[in-house]
Amino acid sequence: MGPAMLRGWRRRCPNCGSGPLMEGYLKVRHSCPVCDQALHHHRADDGPPYLTLLIVGHIIGPAMLWFFIRFEPDPFTFMAIFMVASVALSLWFLPRLKGMIVGVQWAARMHGFGRE
Repeated sequence: MGPAMLRGWRRRCPNCGSGPLMEGYLKVRHSCPVCDQALHHHRADDGPPYLTLLIVGHIIGPAMLWFFIRFEPDPFTFMAIFMVASVALSLWFLPRLKGMIVGVQWAARMHGFGRE
């Protein structure tokens, strides 16, 4: 399970670890171009956005509190900094967490993985 999750986090095929998992930003390939592992079985659905929101919220929330108490910024500056930080973190985490969930499903042979 661990190696598959790590390969998914790196957006690599959970089977071989060298082929790209994603076709674009979030679209999972039909199959791995290196080892020909079928990847179309995945059902990541709402998991990656939920985990992204959970992780980013736990990073941004305390950072906002610390920043506000430490610097007492202007409200517009405060909003600009943390809106950009929230979007940037969300865009960074989302494809990695999707890859990780596909890796978990592959390792656990869920949703049709392992039936080949």
